[in-house]
Amino acid sequence: VEEILKPFRLSNENLKEISKRLLKAMEEGLRNKTVGSDHPSIRPSVKMLSSHLKERPNGTENGGFLALDMGGTKLRAYYVEVMNGKIKLEPKSKEWTIPQELKNESGTQLFDYIVKNLGAFVETLKLEGNPKLPLGFSFSFPCDHKSLYKCFLTKWTKGFKCSGVERKDVAKLLREAIGRKGGLNIHPIVMVNDVVATMMSCEDENCQIGMIIGTGTNACYMEEMKNVGTEDGEEGQLCINTEWGGFGDDDSLKDFLTEFDKNLDNESDNPGEHIVEKMISGKYLGEIVWRVLLELKEKKLLFEGSVSDNLRKKDTFETRFISEIEENSEKNGLENADKILSDLDLKVNSTDPSLVKMVCDTISSRSARLCAAALVTIANRIRTNRGLPHLKITVGMDGTVYKKHPNFSEKLKEALRTLSPECDINIKVVDDASGKGAALVAAVAQRLCGQ
Repeated sequence: VEEILKPFRLSNENLKEISKRLLKAMEEGLRNKTVGSDHPSIRPSVKMLSSHLKERPNGTENGGFLALDMGGTKLRAYYVEVMNGKIKLEPKSKEWTIPQELKNESGTQLFDYIVKNLGAFVETLKLEGNPKLPLGFSFSFPCDHKSLYKCFLTKWTKGFKCSGVERKDVAKLLREAIGRKGGLNIHPIVMVNDVVATMMSCEDENCQIGMIIGTGTNACYMEEMKNVGTEDGEEGQLCINTEWGGFGDDDSLKDFLTEFDKNLDNESDNPGEHIVEKMISGKYLGEIVWRVLLELKEKKLLFEGSVSDNLRKKDTFETRFISEIEENSEKNGLENADKILSDLDLKVNSTDPSLVKMVCDTISSRSARLCAAALVTIANRIRTNRGLPHLKITVGMDGTVYKKHPNFSEKLKEALRTLSPECDINIKVVDDASGKGAALVAAVAQRLCGQ
């Protein structure tokens, strides 16, 4: 079992090497003049996209703002009241599960669905009479942001395949759907990536980094304008959406991929893309464990060498099982493992739950340590930019893997302490980050435009 798991166990030296390669990819992305072009194939693996956001709230933002958050499975609407740059009350919100079949329909049907639910939300709150409702739209997919008000979807991810959306302006598609419905005076629409919204929603003046470890993974941070080759101007800072989930798409992580990673990638919907995301995020962790369990079964180290019809199906070992099996109480974790395996109709002997727990711990630990390497890279980038011997910084954090796994956060922080002696990195979990952050971006945009 140790022989099979050994390639997943990344040493501190491995992580430092990965960090070095990530920094190189980030610098290539910052220099690259093709970012924002219509040719995504010639972009670097870490795209380093401009969010066009140059400021955080300064304490003068006021008013009521709508927000939409569209992720992989959920659509959420928010109404957020902002006073003196901070959220005044807990936002009012409503959530819908996006129907699976809608992910394969046309873009028109998707955006009509979004606006139908948004309209119902506005009506419930009796906001229809407002002369103008600014809206921040947190759209959790890779986009080229041409401005705060215009962004083009580069490629669908997370199982979406709606036609007529890729390479189109998402804000315009939403405006057109609002026009088709009628009766909603929503303007302007400010586009924001979910990880940028996460950073913005962290009410800590020291927060300069946003990170998500959930269905997918991503990070953003405040970069010095003078270092951004894709933007005009030398003064101030700019929030950069790294899209670091694509790190490794240029084979730069080839020597760190296990056979399980390679097979998962080859059989995925997007071979050769989002390589590091496939090693880290909730969408894939369960599948990696599943592939390892099948290999252990083949070697007759698990389940008496047999497998049930259930375990043969690709998506049966869910990522949430990893959290349940790694519960802090060893006794409860092993009991959960026994139940999960029994529910999958597997023949379980007395040692199987412990072995499965070992597999889960190894896979989640690699994910946490890779995330730590990424955070250290970004924090040290900021420290170097400012010429500081030591940096104290806060990270706004969101995502179900970080929040729901019982010891993921501790694994990540332990790696941070080892890898970043020059940086004091404080992680602050933010709730409803995408909605709150999108509303705050809309508030900052309103201030900057004098609207």
